[in-house]
Order: sequence, then structure tokens, then C-alpha cells
Amino acid sequence: MRSPRVLVVEDDAAIRRGIVDALRFAKHEVAECGDGAAALSLALGGGFDLLLLDVMLPGIDGFQILDTLRRERAGLPVILITARGAEDDRVRGLRGGADDYVVKPFSARELLARVDAVLRRSPARPAEVRAVHSNGAEIDLERREARRSDGGAVQLSEKEAQLITYLAIHPGRAIGRDELLQRVWGLDPRGVTTRTIDMHIARLREKLGDDPGSPAFVVTVRGKGYMLAAGAEVRT
Repeated sequence: MRSPRVLVVEDDAAIRRGIVDALRFAKHEVAECGDGAAALSLALGGGFDLLLLDVMLPGIDGFQILDTLRRERAGLPVILITARGAEDDRVRGLRGGADDYVVKPFSARELLARVDAVLRRSPARPAEVRAVHSNGAEIDLERREARRSDGGAVQLSEKEAQLITYLAIHPGRAIGRDELLQRVWGLDPRGVTTRTIDMHIARLREKLGDDPGSPAFVVTVRGKGYMLAAGAEVRT
């Protein structure tokens, strides 16, 4: 699997160089930019798994860039990096759709930990997973089509495909309902009571002919959530 591609947007050249060097040392592919308008063009062009975005930029500021990205590329993870640590600024950034908010000064170790955490839970990398195979059945995520072992085929909804993709890019880890609501549905799970996740899992299993007692694709982990079955093969 390829290394994550990160776009660093910071107008202070010395700070930008430190961030870029730390990310490259951690084996990330990195592009850099110090101008707001150019950064927005690069981010909208695609190809990045994460945007590290300074708020105070010449021309277009980070909040404006974030607003545009959430309309045009809602799935792209964004970590805001800024010297503005006031609560109002943090709240504005998080409510605007930022995945995390780092206040200067920060250590390279802290930044890399936050980058890794956001990438782990990000739905913005589903293109890396093309299909999932198990017990003679296949889920073709590019076509959003499930082909069962009995030869039958059925179309998956967009959310069903995103759900199985999210499980597939986190193999071996039980994913909680709150995380799925946040990362797949884009909802704030705080104070939300819903059976949306369970209903989608049930419909997905029905389409796949996946026996809950001996699942080939989706395993229920009691008290934790759902995970990809151990025998499922992910193809990228």
C-alpha cells in the first residue's frame, strides 16, 4: 500500500520546513505550499490523503479554505495548525469540519501522532480498496456490486459500499458505532441515539447472503461494534 500523501499549507517557511521534514522522516509523501489560493487549488485537485492547514494565510485564510473543501471535497481530512489557540477559534474550526486542531508551538512527535490518528479513522482513502473477497463471494467496490457465492449479484447503496470500505481499510480492528457515524455518515455522534448502523449492517448482510452466525464479511464484536471478518481478503 502506498504511503499517505499530505499537503502542508503554512506561510512561515521555517515552520513549514520543520513539518515537512518530520512527515518525510515518518515515510509520508509530502507537498507544500505557502499561499492560500494555490493551496485551495491543489487540495481541490485531489490526490491527497490529508491537509495540514494553517489558519493565518495570505489571500484566502484557512477557515475559508476549510469551508470550500467541506462543500467540494467533504471527505478530505483536515488538521488546522495555528497560533490562534482561543476557544472560539478552536470551536469554529471543529464546527467547520476540521478533523483536529493543533496550536503552535507543538512538537513533531505530537503532530505525527495526530496525523496518524486522523488517517486511521479517515474515510478519504477508500479508493485504495477495490474489492473484498471471502468464501467465493466478492464485493466490487468500484462498481458497488456484490456477487454472492451462489452466482447472484446485487447493487450496493453508496453508504453500504462506504461502510464495507471503512471496515476494509481497518482490518483487525473493531469499529464502534460512534466512529462509523462520524467517519462514514459525517454526523456528530454526541447525544445521538440511532440504529442506522445496525440497519445498514443487516441490509448489507442480507444482500451478501452473509450468515451472522458464521460471517464471511462483517463480524459483530459484542460491546465494541463491527469489523471485517478475518477470512476476508482485501484487494487494492
